[in-house]
Amino acid sequence: MADTSTPNTPIRIDFVSDVACPWCAVGLGGLERALEQLQGNVPVELHFQPFELNPQMPPEGEDVTEHIGRKYGSTPAQQEASRAAIRERGAAVGFAFNPAGRGRIWNTFDAHRLLYWAGEQGRQRELKHALLKAYHGEALNPGDPAVLLACAVEAGLDADGARTVIESDRYTEEVREREQFYQQHGITAVPSVILGERYLIQGGQPPEAYVEAIRQLARERASA
Repeated sequence: MADTSTPNTPIRIDFVSDVACPWCAVGLGGLERALEQLQGNVPVELHFQPFELNPQMPPEGEDVTEHIGRKYGSTPAQQEASRAAIRERGAAVGFAFNPAGRGRIWNTFDAHRLLYWAGEQGRQRELKHALLKAYHGEALNPGDPAVLLACAVEAGLDADGARTVIESDRYTEEVREREQFYQQHGITAVPSVILGERYLIQGGQPPEAYVEAIRQLARERASA
């Protein structure tokens, strides 16, 4: 991935993530706190890219404890300890996880299609926040058409336009192409944050990690 930007253009940030990923909520919170600290001194352009943690998940979903236990071999006690740690990390960057936890893992492909459309409407960031809050904050199903529509309206998107996307297969090919692109470039876990199509930061990092990386890239571009 080569950086084709000039020193005068915003730094492109590609945030590769899945609505189902709690660490993606933490990572986004950390990134946004970093951007606040930079106070616009380093212009950026944020894009959300699709990644599915469970692309084969059926519409009825699966119990989260059973799913994570089978996938990672963890016990319910270990999972609860992990959830407590995630809640603490989320609170530190302003994201409130549902204390009761999320009960099921759901398919998120339609959420990614809606996010792709929202990017064309200039409201992708707002929709991402609404989806993360619906799932991790309210334990709602991000694959439910009614939840998707409510999130779109909350994000300031046109309800009729959102409904047309949700009830069709629009943007299926585009989302699949984006998913394959990042997989082919070695992205196997999320969140994966790509700065200037050049530097990769993975995991739910604190704001300081993003601040330093963005400043470093800005210095390199200024001296190029």
